[in-house]
Amino acid sequence: MPNKKPNYIVVTGGVLSGVGKGIITASIGNLIASQGYTVSLVKIDPYINIDAGTMRPTEHGEVWVTDDGGETDQDLGNYERFTDTTISKGNNITTGQVYRTVIEKERNLEYGGRTVEVIPHIPDEVRRRIVEAGERGKADFVLIEIGGTVGDYQSSLFLEAMRHMKHNLKENVVFVHVTYLPIPCNLGEMKTKPAQHSVRELNQAGIAPDIIVGRAVKPLDDIRKKKLALFCNVSPDDIFSAPDVCIIYEVPIILEDQGLIANIFDKLGLKPKKSSGYDNWKKSIERIMAIQKTIRIGIIGKYFDIGDFSLEDSYISVIESVKHASWHNGVKPEIVWIDSKGFEKDKAKLKELDTLDGIIIPGGFGSSGVEGKILAIEYARTNGIPFLGLCYGMQLAVVEYARHICGMEGANSTEIDQATKFPVIDIMEDQKKNLKQKNYGATMRLGAYDAILKKGTKVFSLYKKERVSERHRHRYEVNPEYIAELENNGLVFGGRSPDARLMEFIELPDHPFFLATQAHPEFKSRPLKPAPLFDGFIKAALKKKE
Repeated sequence: MPNKKPNYIVVTGGVLSGVGKGIITASIGNLIASQGYTVSLVKIDPYINIDAGTMRPTEHGEVWVTDDGGETDQDLGNYERFTDTTISKGNNITTGQVYRTVIEKERNLEYGGRTVEVIPHIPDEVRRRIVEAGERGKADFVLIEIGGTVGDYQSSLFLEAMRHMKHNLKENVVFVHVTYLPIPCNLGEMKTKPAQHSVRELNQAGIAPDIIVGRAVKPLDDIRKKKLALFCNVSPDDIFSAPDVCIIYEVPIILEDQGLIANIFDKLGLKPKKSSGYDNWKKSIERIMAIQKTIRIGIIGKYFDIGDFSLEDSYISVIESVKHASWHNGVKPEIVWIDSKGFEKDKAKLKELDTLDGIIIPGGFGSSGVEGKILAIEYARTNGIPFLGLCYGMQLAVVEYARHICGMEGANSTEIDQATKFPVIDIMEDQKKNLKQKNYGATMRLGAYDAILKKGTKVFSLYKKERVSERHRHRYEVNPEYIAELENNGLVFGGRSPDARLMEFIELPDHPFFLATQAHPEFKSRPLKPAPLFDGFIKAALKKKE
């Protein structure tokens, strides 16, 4: 569609948060991209935070890091994984960003002395950012997911912006409403009333959905579709079913089999293209679903607890990366969640690690559970258990090695113990001023950074090239003062920053697989193209299993 405005697909949600809008948006993007169109996917978050960087993982799930250094909503991760694209931080819009920009413009007299009001100036800024995202991605289609649920006060201005795009600006806009249909256990019947009410809330915002996607445990039957059509003023042909699945990457197949993209294209006056992209995706996912062999991988972390529930979203990219690499090697992962604080209370629990084929220490912050992680790292190192450390996992592996191999008793990171005699992990000098001023937001080494790999190392054999780029999110680094001593005692730094100042990868050559990185390679893993470090880790875990 050269020299034409992009088409817009707006995805809203009803009944409850976490209904699956992100996966539906990513799946639509997958299907459109598979036909050769360029897509740009935007997530709108109603919170006042400027970005997700200062929120606890248990508060809002994982923080997704973009190549250009954004700390964004985890849905951008699904967008990238499903469409195999690289998305900018500008594709995550928050209420905080929008209001801040409008206020700054007012202070700079950019409104020419006019009264600045919530309407129209806030929706105008929202639309400006959406159009900019499309232009930045040179997109044929811009997909916009509006966070939260319709009826939320926080989302109302974003809905107003979308209404204005379609009804006032006459843009090519299709509204897809994702809603939930519960099956109460005491009734055993799928109920449509919550979905009806969510559509009514959307109508009150001046928007009529063009398409309804019904999320439920089971597929929607014709009775439920006809009832929704009757009460929501859509055709039964515009209602699609999105039942629960074992593998989220199956969702594009389910939607395509029902003709969702053909329906959207018809509403936009377009014809679907023939493409091999979808066929390749379908064959690959069908192969994955047929895998029977399993492997046990332990993730040792601390961001699990939220009241009486566990929030696995804290590590969603690590989980998906384990899946990608496992599927690539013909196995399905059985992920075992281990709270590191349990090892601190009872070291005998470390024997549980013998039942695993490999362990991962993911990223994190703060001192809680750290000593338990260090105990687990030592156990993996001394017992030949494949180990992969990510960001904080690498830093703690350095601490463990310094303590138990280099004789640096009490060695630590200054994040945990500022008075440690051996600060083998220390903060970057240019960040100390920010921390003293309590200016924590976006003060870290963020985004994609290059590393130069050492030939002959394990990490070089996995990447198969000398220069690599991975995303980062951290303030602390291996202290240069201790690098020589760590190396003299057998720790191999397999990769460094181009100026050789920052340590990016460590490994132990005489271990089945003991490798860690300061980066977050999980952010570049794809369902059909696993991250090299995860692929090597799973291969080593399979050897242990066999």
